[in-house]
Amino acid sequence: MEGGDLELGELLAAAEAAPPGESVDVVAHDLQKRFGAERVSFLFVDLIGQRLVRLAAAGGEADDTVQSLDLQGSVYDGVLKSQRQQVEEDGQGGQCVITPVTNRGDCIGVLEVTLQCADDVVLRQVRDAAHALAYIIVTDRRFTDLYHLGRRTTETSLAAEIQHQLLPSAPCCEAEQFTLAAGLVPADDIGGDTYDYTLDRDTLHLSVTDAMGHDTNSALLATLLVGALRRARRSGCDPLKQAQHAHQAMLAHSRGLATGQLLCVDLDTGRVDLVNAGHPRPLLLRDEAVAEVELAVNLPFGVAAPSPYRLQVLRLRPGDRLVLLTDGMQERGAAAVDLASLVHGTRALHPREAVRSLTAAVLAACHGNLRDDATVLILDWHSNRCRPAETGRAPHE
Repeated sequence: MEGGDLELGELLAAAEAAPPGESVDVVAHDLQKRFGAERVSFLFVDLIGQRLVRLAAAGGEADDTVQSLDLQGSVYDGVLKSQRQQVEEDGQGGQCVITPVTNRGDCIGVLEVTLQCADDVVLRQVRDAAHALAYIIVTDRRFTDLYHLGRRTTETSLAAEIQHQLLPSAPCCEAEQFTLAAGLVPADDIGGDTYDYTLDRDTLHLSVTDAMGHDTNSALLATLLVGALRRARRSGCDPLKQAQHAHQAMLAHSRGLATGQLLCVDLDTGRVDLVNAGHPRPLLLRDEAVAEVELAVNLPFGVAAPSPYRLQVLRLRPGDRLVLLTDGMQERGAAAVDLASLVHGTRALHPREAVRSLTAAVLAACHGNLRDDATVLILDWHSNRCRPAETGRAPHE
């Protein structure tokens, strides 16, 4: 096997046989055996997206087992943004190969390997190893806290711990028809915001919610809300019925309120069925122009005797960018941020990077002191197999 192609089956079998916290060791041993790799480590982004944490393979230098590095402006930042492998001289006659570790658009981190010689064949096989490592980590992090612990470079509040358990494990997803990414700040001390998505055979389900209140009270309210929405969604309910189930759950089990937007995107046509329960309107970037989507607004979940929720329709066209957000993105301290201009200015960025730019701008405008959570979810629509008569319709009905 030395110098040969990556035997994916053998690698996955070795990973399954090893303890779940030793994924990097499995890949490291494979690369050492085939290419004489001198140093192998995995670096993943911390919870607040500002630093990288290095997890060295077993047998690495003792003082290098855990290391935290600034992400902004680093070579690793460039690799994550571009999703391209980079090779640099290591200063000792070898080559340092840095490769993104990504699964369906979710940037898990980077694989760093030091080699004496790296031709095109070796570089391709390192990329294959990084791709395999992504799948191994996605599987193994279900069984160990190692990857969760490593991401904690700041103290996380109890409310934030609860909230993060409600979020999808991957903040980004890529598919033929769309790319989406989401993020919220401050990530280490959040209260009531959530976002959620799931992809069925022919439908993409999205939601953004904001449970009123602060600290653990809002986190517990969000738990009730997300649980009710997921139960309804998994029972086959459309957004209107999901909203009704969530509203009844809030009335029956709490005294709190929550706003939210629930969306159901048809992957064949680009038609979006949605409910807006007291939530800020989305922004739509289309044909170089950014505008609010004109939606009727129902009362929040949990308001006694509201008017019936209304199912509304939005039609996406190829090239559209839809931006969902919570009111933390529009709070008084963030008034200096022109969100529409910023959405337009980041149109060329991957949604993953556009999310970082928007949340960073709001956090900077508030000098790092947000009074409320700020959440943004960006959906880029690529494919639309609508009939010709439908493609010229207005963005909303």
